[in-house]
Amino acid sequence: MRRRALYRGVFTSVPELKAELERFIKVHNQMSAKPFKWSKPASQILAAVGRAKKALQN
Repeated sequence: MRRRALYRGVFTSVPELKAELERFIKVHNQMSAKPFKWSKPASQILAAVGRAKKALQN
């Protein structure tokens, strides 16, 4: 519901828009935010990053 209010809102100034965005973020973080769960161990992620760096250097 809050998201719709943000999309449909009419803002007459940048500070008004900024205030509404900050309110939206605060409510979202309190009500809807979920922690991120890694799907791979750090060693696999870092190995993939290393492979990507090597591929981009060539």
